[in-house]
Amino acid sequence: MVAAAGARLIRGGPSAKARPTALATATASLPKRLTSPVHGITSGRYPMFELSQLRCFVATAEELHFGRAAQRLNMTQPPLSRQVQLLERILGVTLLDRTSRSVRLTPAGRAFLLEARRILRLAESAALATRRIAVGDAGQIAIGFTAASGYNFLPSLVILSRARLPNADLTLREMVTREQVEALLTGRIDIGLVRPPMERAEFATARVLTEPLVAALPTGDPRLAKASLALADFDDAPLIMYSAEGAGYFHNMLTTLFDANGVTPHYVQHVTQIHSMLALVHAGLGAALVPEAAMSLHFDDVQYRPVETTPDRPVELYMAWRKDNDSPILQSFIDLCMAEASPVETLVD
Repeated sequence: MVAAAGARLIRGGPSAKARPTALATATASLPKRLTSPVHGITSGRYPMFELSQLRCFVATAEELHFGRAAQRLNMTQPPLSRQVQLLERILGVTLLDRTSRSVRLTPAGRAFLLEARRILRLAESAALATRRIAVGDAGQIAIGFTAASGYNFLPSLVILSRARLPNADLTLREMVTREQVEALLTGRIDIGLVRPPMERAEFATARVLTEPLVAALPTGDPRLAKASLALADFDDAPLIMYSAEGAGYFHNMLTTLFDANGVTPHYVQHVTQIHSMLALVHAGLGAALVPEAAMSLHFDDVQYRPVETTPDRPVELYMAWRKDNDSPILQSFIDLCMAEASPVETLVD
């Protein structure tokens, strides 16, 4: 008989049924909605609390009075008391000691109050962040920019963005235009500050800046006696030129301007970066033609003079972004860029 009884236990007969746990007993009578993974927060197979229950508990714990807590939450006292009781049953602990005269927190209640406040703050923060992203007030934007655009336009844009879009997280990446095109196509950047031409069907573009060329001259250069210079002043004179490979935009621009005016400078060096060009001017190797924004780079013994060209503002900066990028914060940033650009300069393609 003992062996038979043991066999029944091993086979899982009636005597082998596990006794219900305290949590199972406590939750068996809960409304079905509390055990639904859609309605509340769940952890494995056990029901968890709802945010509304946390709010009721926090208000009661802070007021230590059910009536005042109910008034604070714009509800009547009985529903509030039920929500706190349900929370206690779900947790399996007593959070509040109640008497006819007072309400006080238990040790477990004091510990849970800190966590409940933190959860409610996180929930509110998540909701706020989501709404901000949806309306274009927050989010991440990766911006590509050329070195010269970083002298004046980009810093002004960053300052404006921090003031108007304080929740926008900007990531700045210095790249030549060719690299920015690839980065836009692969999604590494959201927007690029690029040099024209930008003839890609996938991109939308807008001109955000035009500026004149200025001559950077070493101290002692006789051309400094003039208030402004013509392109003819560079004919057969030492000139530091842009590299055709790394600075193709400026190289092609100057070549076109010189050819149109019959000017043939004596190219002494070819470099890519404007600050390198100015360093060579400082060294006395020759003059250079740079965008007006480069005047913000201060080199000793380098002085600037305006240069007359046609057109008078030949240097252009465009903003480019993918047409299929539907980020709300991107559109907000584009609007900001357009506001920063002069109405005369702005041209949308």
